[in-house]
Amino acid sequence: MAKQFVLYNLKDDKKEEDFVKWLNEFKGPFVTGLSAVKRYTLTTVKRAVQAKGGPPGPVESPYKLVAVVELTSLEDYAKDTETQPYKEEFMPQFASWVKDFLILQADEFYDKESD
Repeated sequence: MAKQFVLYNLKDDKKEEDFVKWLNEFKGPFVTGLSAVKRYTLTTVKRAVQAKGGPPGPVESPYKLVAVVELTSLEDYAKDTETQPYKEEFMPQFASWVKDFLILQADEFYDKESD
């Protein structure tokens, strides 16, 4: 299954409670309404661990929020992002909330549930 991870931070002048309201009223329904989206989850980063040639250790995360979007395919999602509503409604609103972001797109190659 294809997935997209969007790591981001809200702008300094944005309040979390206002963002949650916008998420529930616009962003969540918009994203889950895209034809390529099977599931959308938004999480807050609680802990980050990193290793650079040695044992892993805690670090300050550069991002506070991570969206996980399960997709039918990366190609289907690319088509969704070329639509007028995505470009003219969603992205300008998203940009008004977000200070910085990183998008990772991936194809799953291993999937096993724990016993």
